[in-house]
Amino acid sequence: MVIPLVNSIYRWLSFRSISRISQSTENPFDTQKQVLFSLLKKARHTEIGKEFDFSNITSIRKFQEQVPIRDYDELKSYIDRMRTGQKDVLWPGEMRWFAKSSGTTGTKSKFLPVSRQALKENHFRAGRDMFTYFIKEFPENELFKGKCLTLGGSHQIDHIGGSQSVGDLSAILIANMPKWSNFYRTPKREIVLIADFEEKLEKMIKEVVSQNVTSLAGAPSWNLVLIKRVLEVTGKDTLLEVWPNLELFIHGGVSFSPYREQFHKVIPSSSMRYMETYNASEGFFAFQDDLNRSDMMLLLDHGIFYEFVAVEDIDKEKPRAYTIGEVEQGKNYAIVISTNSGLWRYLIGDTVIFTSTFPHRIKISGRTRHFINAFGEEVIVDNADVAINAACEMTGARVVEYTAGPIFMTDTSKGGHEWLIEFDAPPADLEEFITILDEKLCSVNSDYEAKRYKGITLDRPVVHALKKGVFYKWLDSKGKMGGQNKIPRLYNSREYVNELIDLNESL
Repeated sequence: MVIPLVNSIYRWLSFRSISRISQSTENPFDTQKQVLFSLLKKARHTEIGKEFDFSNITSIRKFQEQVPIRDYDELKSYIDRMRTGQKDVLWPGEMRWFAKSSGTTGTKSKFLPVSRQALKENHFRAGRDMFTYFIKEFPENELFKGKCLTLGGSHQIDHIGGSQSVGDLSAILIANMPKWSNFYRTPKREIVLIADFEEKLEKMIKEVVSQNVTSLAGAPSWNLVLIKRVLEVTGKDTLLEVWPNLELFIHGGVSFSPYREQFHKVIPSSSMRYMETYNASEGFFAFQDDLNRSDMMLLLDHGIFYEFVAVEDIDKEKPRAYTIGEVEQGKNYAIVISTNSGLWRYLIGDTVIFTSTFPHRIKISGRTRHFINAFGEEVIVDNADVAINAACEMTGARVVEYTAGPIFMTDTSKGGHEWLIEFDAPPADLEEFITILDEKLCSVNSDYEAKRYKGITLDRPVVHALKKGVFYKWLDSKGKMGGQNKIPRLYNSREYVNELIDLNESL
């Protein structure tokens, strides 16, 4: 009786959710203004509310003038005190949960506050809205006749003192989900929260291979690790032989483009659907509302006020921040958020490009520190994904993972880019792959094209085909297995490139 009831509830909720979101997308500026002043009102008696006089902020412009844009290091002292149980610091009351996020640079962990309001009004609400859009678009779906296999983070919920707990965002979400959600989610909570990724993987497989899994959720890279292990254990050639009713993969964290062909290979079904989400430790920001498009709809009424700084201005002392009513299509922006967890004008490190307004749709273009600009070429992750995808399509190659960094000029040589690629299916001709990669980068990035003109500044890219499993072993060596950990696609130094080359040569 539970599954039909869940279906009925979602269908009933879908009209209300879609109507509410439609109103917000039709009136984006007013919606966002209401969100901001609701946040300011709730936090006016907190430490930061008193410090910046939230009670007397009467406009968005005054908010921007009084409250500085900050990164994690500048908020860390507040958050550290919240982690000891101190109340009313960045958000009213005591903060119980902190999402551990190391990001993709360095090894230092960030501990991002996750309030009860954020769980209810942002993460869970956005998740429900995502499913209602899917049900609206595909009313014949049978998702709730089976279970969603969730491959969560690799960190156990750790108590750090008092009532405070730390874990990956996925672990925090699972720990706070209502009990009825267990009827359509797998594996059991105690398995999902196992800290050791490989131990968790084996126990997951034992539990889930005999179940009716209708959907998958998680990062593409780690789900491929799971899928390949499932096929090894079962002796099957495709995932549909294990789970014939599989119909949806909800993914996020990294671009899906480099993984698409690998998923098509193991799930050879024209009716399989793929839905991208933008659900970070800081908040659930966007999801695909139309699976015929490659962009995502920004969620404007889910407890987050957004601002956007042009990437070229990010290092200015006081960069101009644009509201949702001021952004332009096609420009590359760094995201600044104020949230119902107490992150005020927080620079999260991601960059996006608006593909449309009314509704506001975005594509993730990269990270504020993840690019290659050693010679003025300004190559961003979106450029790299597009070029890799084109080279794969034209050569029949399939890429597992990749990263790239600069080759710096010397007295006797020009600069260049060095690409490290792990192939699932290598191209028959690597030189052809490199040519297509180079040409596509020129076509999508005029700065790169100018630097490559007649090889005056940049030489042709250097590409290394790495041994299988190198990226996996590299992450393992850094204690970053599973969950939300990602391969840094581009980096403006040779730190990662050198480490991976050394590891590849040692295997």
